[in-house]
Amino acid sequence: MTTKTNPRFAERMRLREELAREKAKKAKRRLITRVITAAVAVVAAGVVGFGLWSARPTNSTRAGQAPAFTLTTTAGTTVSLSDFTGKPVILYFNEGAGCGSCTQQMAAIEKTPGFADAGIVVLPIVMNTRAEIQPDLDTFGVKTPYLLDDGTVSKAYDVLGKGMHANLPGHGFVLVDSAGVERWQADYPSMWLDPAELLKTAKSNL
Repeated sequence: MTTKTNPRFAERMRLREELAREKAKKAKRRLITRVITAAVAVVAAGVVGFGLWSARPTNSTRAGQAPAFTLTTTAGTTVSLSDFTGKPVILYFNEGAGCGSCTQQMAAIEKTPGFADAGIVVLPIVMNTRAEIQPDLDTFGVKTPYLLDDGTVSKAYDVLGKGMHANLPGHGFVLVDSAGVERWQADYPSMWLDPAELLKTAKSNL
């Protein structure tokens, strides 16, 4: 019996071929895993990068007459921008009801005495009814009456669609000086601005 017809030899050759095929399969699986891992990493980096880019604040110091308005408040009163002639005002537009960080922002502003010391009034404006927003104010202990907008004022100040919702304001501030001139406007997709930084920026633009 020759070597080529030896059953043991034939079995060894078959096993070698199977091992070679198995090694090739494993190498292919490792390659696919590496490719998928790399692709996921690229996508994740893109998502993180886009998140960081989209969360960057936008600022404008273009001056112009601030649109006049008169709105009712959660306290049942009526407030007009003209009521504050002679005083600088910060209009705080935000998503309103359901946005905890928005209400926390106002609570933090209330706890910063520098605004009152500088004679700066902060007016929070939301597109809600009193019944919708009051529970949030109670939860976070906010005392400042909120101005209730039907969207007219938000549109006039070009703050709609600057956050997560196309039909709502995002998280932004508009500084109006004592003469009723808009001096600074900024939107913060990160949903937060340190009150001390807000106060510093306001003072520097007056």
